[in-house]
Amino acid sequence: MSDIPQDFGQGQQTHFGFQTVPEADKAHRVAEVFHSVASRYDIMNDLMSGGLHRIWKSFTVGRAQVRPGMRVLDIAGGTGDLARAFARRAGPQGEVWLTDINGSMLRVGRDRLLDRGVVTPVAVCDAECLPFPDQYFDRVSVAFGLRNMTHKEQALAEMHRVLKPGGKLLVLEFSRVAPALAPVYDWYSFNVLPKIGQVVASDEASYRYLAESIRMHPDQETLASMMRTVSFDRVQYFNMTAGVVALHEGVRLS
Repeated sequence: MSDIPQDFGQGQQTHFGFQTVPEADKAHRVAEVFHSVASRYDIMNDLMSGGLHRIWKSFTVGRAQVRPGMRVLDIAGGTGDLARAFARRAGPQGEVWLTDINGSMLRVGRDRLLDRGVVTPVAVCDAECLPFPDQYFDRVSVAFGLRNMTHKEQALAEMHRVLKPGGKLLVLEFSRVAPALAPVYDWYSFNVLPKIGQVVASDEASYRYLAESIRMHPDQETLASMMRTVSFDRVQYFNMTAGVVALHEGVRLS
């Protein structure tokens, strides 16, 4: 991991949805969003995506090809959907970590895993400074979390650092929708989503931020380029639902 100056982020600006805020404030604001939505996160995912998020995650699990005995790191793992699927495949000899920077989300995920009989290590940690040794994991995943990170390149570099040679990164994230669908998608995102958030989670503002954060996230080709910049090889991506979501993959070769 590269050294970071002590004044890193001081006085610099970044995006929080469509707002421009000091870098030092973004993590706190994102944390407030997810503290607010944690208890209704799964219900909202089903309502917002029409249940499609389960298909997107299932495709990601299939592409991961986790085998018995593997070590897997699920970053920004939220309510634990991917970690649970990985743990089943890694088996008792494997090691699957569920991590999130947000304690509220992590508690929901931990409790859900325990309710389903899955006992796996959990940790609150920042993806931009992962508390794991170099070349430790066979697979690293992050689903719907990268767009909330302030320094995405730093987070991607950390994911590369903790992967073993031959290990694979999987990034599942909202992406750039096909142009023909963009007007309808925009109308839905900024008119329907916040209203669903208000009715179901009593929180319109957080879901408006989530819609805005999707628009500020790099498109498919830009994210692929960012992954190559931090030394991932064999980078490719798969568009799903006309580009509403994309799964990016990259491999650490050495």
